[in-house]
Amino acid sequence: MALKVAFQMDPIEGVDINADSSFRIALEAQERGHELFYYSPDMLAYDEGRITASGHRMVLRREQGNHVDLGPLETVDLADWDVVWLRQDPPFDMGYITSTHLLDRLEGKALVVNNPFWVRNYPEKLLVLDFPELTPPTTIARDIGTIKAFKEKHGDIILKPLYGNGGAGVFRLDHNDRNLTSLHELFTGFSREPLIVQKFLPDVSNGDKRVILVDGAPVGAINRVPAKGETRSNMHVGGRPEKIGLSERDLEICAAIGPLLREKGQVFVGIDVIGDYLTEINVTSPTGIQELERFDGTNVAEKIWQAIEAKIP
Repeated sequence: MALKVAFQMDPIEGVDINADSSFRIALEAQERGHELFYYSPDMLAYDEGRITASGHRMVLRREQGNHVDLGPLETVDLADWDVVWLRQDPPFDMGYITSTHLLDRLEGKALVVNNPFWVRNYPEKLLVLDFPELTPPTTIARDIGTIKAFKEKHGDIILKPLYGNGGAGVFRLDHNDRNLTSLHELFTGFSREPLIVQKFLPDVSNGDKRVILVDGAPVGAINRVPAKGETRSNMHVGGRPEKIGLSERDLEICAAIGPLLREKGQVFVGIDVIGDYLTEINVTSPTGIQELERFDGTNVAEKIWQAIEAKIP
């Protein structure tokens, strides 16, 4: 079936065509005969009862430096489109949250992927709290006393912004570190949000595994190995992707969380696993499908579209 597909995402002109998951998903849609429309999040609007977007019809090609042709600027009613992709990167701020509220109004008119109501209610670092048996010891607090008590109990910890992304603002504070109070002052000086603190997992030196799920089912994984001298394994900060398979523990984690993800309309999800522990469930703008395709030959974009097409009446 030929579908009309709109992408709400960061600037298409600047994506890395060999790494960006949104580009790969859109290219697969085009190859399946679907019509593509692109707009940036700031061009989404509520207009007298309609949810509109001002953007461009687009044609993609895998050609570095010449990967997209954009049509003239036009404003469309998103209720006239079959599928709307919510694909802009965090930060998960009030602008992001507002876009989920607007896209909620397309329910019953267009299929929004991932379901914006549950994207809003399942932020990356909060949904894991529903699965304490799968996660490392964790606290979420703004109060320095609570955070200090957690550090005193566990010694070696990871401190990071609750709504951060891409490894930004992630600190390891070991037994000898004396910077906790200063970091707390820094974070709370510019943000009213709490911080998330987790027990440091030494297994991160072997990599932080990104497991990809499509409609609640695992389809593969890549390992992200920190650069020398780094704790963070995110590819945004120099982490190196490696080929890796799914372990029995990975499958156990996916079996526990998969039904909930499927029920809540989270079609494309990337979870982070360090050793035996689930650390994040990424539903906003997960990545990794191009690396998995290169390593294993698994066409995740095809699986994603098969799942979506099955949901269209």
